Amino acid sequence: MPELTNPHDKFFKEILSREEVARDFLKNYLPPDVYALINIDSLELSKDTFIDKDLTEYFSDLLYKTDMKDGTSAYIYILFEHKSYREPHTAFDLLRYMVRIWESVLKTKSNTMLPVIIPIVLYHGTKGWEIGRNLKDLFNMPEAVSSYVPDFEYILWDASSYTDEEIKGELMLRAMLLLMKHILRKDLKERLPGIFRLLRDLFEKRTGIEYIETVLKYIVNTASISEVSIEDLEKALDEAAPDKGGDIMPTIAEALIEQGVQKGMKQGLQQGVQQGLLRKAREAIFEILEARFDMVPRSVIESVGTIEDLLFLKVLLKKAATADSIEQYKQIMKELMDG
Repeated sequence: MPELTNPHDKFFKEILSREEVARDFLKNYLPPDVYALINIDSLELSKDTFIDKDLTEYFSDLLYKTDMKDGTSAYIYILFEHKSYREPHTAFDLLRYMVRIWESVLKTKSNTMLPVIIPIVLYHGTKGWEIGRNLKDLFNMPEAVSSYVPDFEYILWDASSYTDEEIKGELMLRAMLLLMKHILRKDLKERLPGIFRLLRDLFEKRTGIEYIETVLKYIVNTASISEVSIEDLEKALDEAAPDKGGDIMPTIAEALIEQGVQKGMKQGLQQGVQQGLLRKAREAIFEILEARFDMVPRSVIESVGTIEDLLFLKVLLKKAATADSIEQYKQIMKELMDG
């Protein structure tokens, strides 16, 4: 299932593609000694792509570059990646992406020093990451050979490790991070007024309206997961901005209609119910497997992601609760899909 069909990934990419939001994130979440090295004013979104068909399922191709403060010709790539599930081989996937970037650099400047790449992973699953962040964590090796194994560490922003009050940044960034944190949790409905309240000052600005459209599309596309209805959205908007909420909802609905996202908000939700049920069933399978066996293998995530039959997914959900091991579950899946 390609990542760009994932509403979480679309939202993540659309918001962090805004340079002012990316700058705000780096200011608040890069290690201070790293942030001190870069010229944040030179930050720009890379128009180059380094994704091939083997990597499209794991990356949304969101890459920034910036100059160093010391004025050297070297520059730093800031590689953003997003995860809603814990994936133990994330460091390896990042390495594959980084190698493609370096290969591209060498094609144009064969004698140049390679640029530093700082990989940043944003994770908003409901459980803590609890995975080593170094490439070497993927190896089981004697100390004597460790110096022959490449290594790097990625920066992790884990939503589950922050309280709402600890999430920092300007209004757009805080709203984005809070929404990503709660979108998979049952308390989203109660959190929406506070999230919309952050955006009150943006209601009268064109760029602000566009941002709110993006936020509402994200919620609508994941409505079956978060169990938020159109009525809930209207109520939250009205509670957050009594003087604006009633006016802005029709504006947003009209914009969404024009974009072909839906034929009216309620009808759009009804049309999205089937896809929503499929997503919810897949996530239930992953949650059970993760709870029982700690990790969900990528092969399972990929296979389940291709299934469009809700009844079949319900069968797999029951098997997830009864399988003795993850290997047995993979075998059951194979037999059912082959049959």
